[in-house]
Amino acid sequence: MIRPFSRQEALARGVTPRRLRAQDLWTPTPGVRSVEVPLTLLERACAFAVAAPNDFAFARATAARLHGMPLPQCLEEDPSIHIVTRTADNRVRRGEVVGHRGLETRRVVEIAGLPVVSPADTWVDLGEYVGPGRPVGLDDIIAAGDAAANLERSVESLAVALRRRVRPRGKVTLDYALPQVRMGSRSAMETRSRLMVVRAGLPEPEMNLELYSPSGDWLGMGDLGWKEERVVGEYQGVEFHSRETDRRQNEVRRERIEEGDWRYLEIVSADVFEEMARAVKLREIAVTLGRSPHLLRLHEAGPQFFAPAKYERPRRRRS
Repeated sequence: MIRPFSRQEALARGVTPRRLRAQDLWTPTPGVRSVEVPLTLLERACAFAVAAPNDFAFARATAARLHGMPLPQCLEEDPSIHIVTRTADNRVRRGEVVGHRGLETRRVVEIAGLPVVSPADTWVDLGEYVGPGRPVGLDDIIAAGDAAANLERSVESLAVALRRRVRPRGKVTLDYALPQVRMGSRSAMETRSRLMVVRAGLPEPEMNLELYSPSGDWLGMGDLGWKEERVVGEYQGVEFHSRETDRRQNEVRRERIEEGDWRYLEIVSADVFEEMARAVKLREIAVTLGRSPHLLRLHEAGPQFFAPAKYERPRRRRS
């Protein structure tokens, strides 16, 4: 794609104002032209960057999407470009842009040449979307935290970013979520599967555990792995059930793992989100791990949107 360019840049190179008004050029944001329509978020961000202030970074949902952090569908489809500038600077006012302040309190990294708020600080910023009537829940925050920890290569980076803020929005949920964040998860559904298992009272699995046969042959990676029990749980998305070639590849992989002396458990979306299917799956996992299914906390194993009310700090009474 030919990069977007500013109107001033084009005029300086001898392009006439009439040519800049031609029908074959697009105006993705005021003062910017492009030969092609910016369709992806990255293309739209590149177009905005041409006309952006000197000191800014992409933030909030825009930063999370650029980092590849999982978000609820409504934020994945958010048409706005979110940016953050310094508190002392004027807020950017453009139709497609939502401006925020506080750049000086956030670490910035680079993606495709663009300034983007770091994964850890972006995770803290997602607290702004948490609360009654807002789109992000506890499990969404934990899933995004798992992805951010992978990008930062440490959970501690998230803790540092959270401690650095003074009363960030959603702090109660962020504080409650942080101890549940783990490295290794490759998708939001892997994270949700882990949370389901742990909340039911079963041993916590290792995420994306390397699997070896008794003779030392490498068999692959397991989404959720219990090394001592030699049990592996694999989350299977819709794509593994939609095409015959995908199903066959998965069957071959399962056969290889089971021949390597591992017991294989398949987890699908219904096992996480539907109460009856979840109970059946958790009992299967418990029996396979050698645990009593009668001790499962099935009522606690479902998805959670809010941090428990008992976790909220007591409010100070007025004298």
